[in-house]
Amino acid sequence: MSRVERSTEILHSDYVPPAGFGSLTTPIHHASTITFQDVESMRARDWRRSDGYTYGLHGTPTTFTLEERIAVLEGGRHTILAPSGLAAIALINLSLLTAGDMVLLPANVYGPNRDMCRSLLGQWGITAVFYDPVLGAGIAALITDKTRLLWIESPGSVTMEVGDLPALVAAAQSRGVTTALDNTWSGGLLLRPFDFGVDIVMQALTKYPSGGSDVLMGSVTTRELALYEKLKLGHMHLGYGVSADDAYLVLRGLASLEVRLRQHEESALTLAHWLKGRPEVARVLHPALPDCPGHVFWKRDFLGSGGLFSFVLEPSISQARVDAMVNALRLFKIGFSWGGAVSLAVPYIMGHSRPDVPWNGSPLVRLYVGLERAADLIDDLNQAFQNL
Repeated sequence: MSRVERSTEILHSDYVPPAGFGSLTTPIHHASTITFQDVESMRARDWRRSDGYTYGLHGTPTTFTLEERIAVLEGGRHTILAPSGLAAIALINLSLLTAGDMVLLPANVYGPNRDMCRSLLGQWGITAVFYDPVLGAGIAALITDKTRLLWIESPGSVTMEVGDLPALVAAAQSRGVTTALDNTWSGGLLLRPFDFGVDIVMQALTKYPSGGSDVLMGSVTTRELALYEKLKLGHMHLGYGVSADDAYLVLRGLASLEVRLRQHEESALTLAHWLKGRPEVARVLHPALPDCPGHVFWKRDFLGSGGLFSFVLEPSISQARVDAMVNALRLFKIGFSWGGAVSLAVPYIMGHSRPDVPWNGSPLVRLYVGLERAADLIDDLNQAFQNL
C-alpha cells in the first residue's frame, strides 16, 4: 500500500499514549462508534453486558464507572443511567407494564409520574390507582391479580408524608408485585431501600448526586439480574443515552455528597424550627419533626434528612399574598428541582387525596435549603413575611 496523504494519516495514527498515567478523576470518554479488533470480536460482543463495549449508547468507561458508583451508593448490584429522573421513571414503567396491567402509586407521587400513568400509559390500556401514602399494610386491599407494579415515594417531595416502607413491600411481595421506590429525597445516603426488600430504586441524579444544578440525569438500580436484564432491554428499545461530560460531573459531585447533605440537613432543621414559631404558619411539614405524617417511620428507617421540606400557611391567607411573599425573597430563588448550592422556594395550592387532612386547600410553600448560612436565609424569610 502506497503512503497515504497526511490528511488521512492523522485519522489513522498508530500512536498510543504510554501506560502508567494516574489521576484522581475519571477520564471522560466521548464515543458513539466503538471499534473492534476484528469481525469475530464484533460478533462476540454482547451489548447487554458491561464487560465490553459495543456502541456509545450502551456504555463507555465513564458511564460504566458512574453506574458502578451509583450501585454502591444505593446498595444495589446493577445500575442503568437515563437522561433525566423522569426518563428513569419512564424506563421502569415502560419496561414492566403492558396493556391490562395495573400500577399503584401514592397520592403524593411526583407529578410527572402521575401524569404519565394517567395519560400515556392510560392510552395503552394500563390502569393507574392512587393510594394514601400513609396506608401501610392496608395497601393489600388494593392489590389485584392485574397489579404488576407498586410505586413508593417516601417522603413525598411536596407534602412530605413518610410511608411504612416494610409494610408496603411485604404486602407487594406476598402477591408477587414488583416494588419501585423513588429515592431522590434521601440522595441515596439517607435510606437503604434494598435492606427493606425493595426491588428497584430510582433516583434523579440531577439533584443531590450532581449538586451543581447543571446536569439532567437519572438512575435505575436493582439487585436482581433478571430484572436488570428486562430494564436493560427497555433501555435499548428507548434509545436512552447520557453524555460522558454529564456523567463526569455527577462523578465529581458524588465526592462531596455526604458533606453537602449534612449541611443541608442542619440548615433546613434550623429553618423548620424557626418557621414553627411564625404566627402565619399553620404547619411545618418536615419528616424529622414529630408532627409530620409518618415521622415515626422516618425515625425508624432513615439515617437523616436533607434540605427539602414544606410549610403550610394559615388558610385565611390568600394565594396572591403567598405569591407576593415568594416574589419578595432575595436569597431564595424561585425554581423547581433542588440539590444544588442555592436555596429555592415554590408556592403550591395544597390539594390532597384525603379530604380529612386539616390543611387541605391551604397555601403551601416548598423550600429547598441550599448551602447559604442559615441565619441569612432566616433574615430573607423574615423580610418576605412582611408581605403577608
